[in-house]
Order: sequence, then structure tokens, then C-alpha cells
Amino acid sequence: MKLGYILLSAVFFVSVGSVLGQMPSMSAPRGYVIGPGDVLSIKALGEKDFDADGITVEGDGKITLPWVDKQVVASCKTEHELQTEVVKLWSQFLKNPQVNVRVTDRKSRAPVSVTGEVAKQAQFDLTRPTSLLEVLSAAGGTTSKSSGMVAVVRTRPPLCASPEAIEDWQKESEGLGVSTRIYSLSAVAHGNKESNPEILPGDIINVPEAARVWVTGEVKLAGPVYLPPVGLPLTQAIAMANGNTDQAKVKEIKIYRHKQGSTEPEVLVANLVAIKAGTAKDIMLQPYDIVEVGKANKSFGQILQEALIALPNRVPIPIP
Repeated sequence: MKLGYILLSAVFFVSVGSVLGQMPSMSAPRGYVIGPGDVLSIKALGEKDFDADGITVEGDGKITLPWVDKQVVASCKTEHELQTEVVKLWSQFLKNPQVNVRVTDRKSRAPVSVTGEVAKQAQFDLTRPTSLLEVLSAAGGTTSKSSGMVAVVRTRPPLCASPEAIEDWQKESEGLGVSTRIYSLSAVAHGNKESNPEILPGDIINVPEAARVWVTGEVKLAGPVYLPPVGLPLTQAIAMANGNTDQAKVKEIKIYRHKQGSTEPEVLVANLVAIKAGTAKDIMLQPYDIVEVGKANKSFGQILQEALIALPNRVPIPIP
């Protein structure tokens, strides 16, 4: 089974590379777009009276400039776009002003958080349009315990988005200020563009742990087994438990399954010998199934053999 996980991971990352090579850019880059909280430095060459360092963009996206009697909208503009506007404003006082606008501290972008079943849970600062796949790759990819799904939690409306996009987000968040979308990693790996959205500052990406089944009884390593995205047949679950013991009742393995609307579980019985022989169908396990491998009853010959071995100065007698 471990080999199966390795192969699945390999397919995922090969597909990741293929998708990245084919994926169109999220949007034409304009450069860094200024937002509330950013700190700016705005200067006019050779004009000390017009220098303005440490200007913080206010919550409404506006700034106050020297010699300008009204506030200027800086939010949603690039450095170059704001520079063009400042040149126009200061041209009332200066002849051909040489203006420089620079963002000295980028504070308008909350980091993206990646949690759950990834190789590296971390936060990332986005400086350009970035897809879900790229963020997951930066986190080292998913682990073998991944459910194969990923949740993208959007904690704020898109910065500088169109009124329509903001309205869509508000509807999706249902007035709670948080929206959540679920995506399939398999669909992402196979190039489904809708399953590989652009990730925005402040998003929380969570890769949940896969559901589990429990394998108990006469197996060599009893305990929980994770359900991979491709599903898990009974024979594979027993193999993941390092196989059954010599005393296992392999012709009557019981699977206890939750039954909707009932406190009593549904009990399925499987014949492992028949499944391996191809005369019976393997059973696909479901989340939270309990697989019980019982202990076989000893034959008279086995009991006699054990009794003879226990005698002093015993001489083993072969039992047919």
C-alpha cells in the first residue's frame, strides 16, 4: 500500500508539473497594487518641501499630500499610476516635477495560511497572481494522509475587485464575512481550471485528513488505516495492517458499517480466500468501517500437536 501512495503522489506531482506548464496566467500583471495599510514614500526631485516619507494609506484607500488641499485615492493603483496622478497635482506648483512614488512597506496584504495535510504548514506572502496549485507546491505538496480535497476559506473581499465580484463574495459568505469553497486535488492535477483558482491575500487553505477505517483482530498491525482518494478495498486494508496472522479466520472476515438512521451497524461478511482466488468480489471500504479479522477454531490435530509438544522429553509426532 505504501508503494501505492508513492505512485499516487508521483502521478499527482507529475500532473502538477504538466498543469503548471499549460496553465494560463491568472491575469496580466500590473505590478504591485497599493492597498490600505501600505506605507509610501513620495518625493519630487530637488524639491524638499514636497517630500513625503512614511505616508500610510488609510482604510478608505486615501492619502494626504503636501500642497494638495484634498485627499488623493492611492488604493488600487500601482506606483506608476499614482505617480502620474501626483505629477498632475503638483504641476500646479512646480514646472515639470520629477516625481518618484515607492511603496516602502507592504502592509495591505495578509499572508496566505496553508494548514492540514501538507508537507510544510506555513504562511506565504503573495506578490503576484498565484494559483492554488502553486501555493500547495510551495507548501511541499500534500501528505499520504490527505483526503484528496482542499478547502479555500476567503476571510475578506477581493482587494480592488469589481463591484460585481465583491457582491458575489458577499452572497457566498452569507453575511458572515467568510466564504468557503471545496476543490478536488484530483481535478486540479488533471488540469481542471475551475479547480485551480487564484488565491488571494488572507485566504486560508486547508487540506483535511482522510477518513479512516479500523482493522482489528488477527492481523499483524491492528489500528487505523487512512482511506486514499482512489478508495480502499478490503484486501488492501489487510495488507496495510501487515497481513493476517496464521490463526486468522480468513473465510469469515466481518465488516461493521454505520447504518443511516440506526444505532446497530450493518455487518458484511467477506471470504478472503475466495476474493484472492477471484471467485468473490473485493469489498470497497467506506469511512469509519471496522474490519474484524476473527480467530479460527483449532482443529483436533492442532490441539493434540500442542499437547504433545508441551510434554517433557517430547518427540514431535507429525499430524496429517
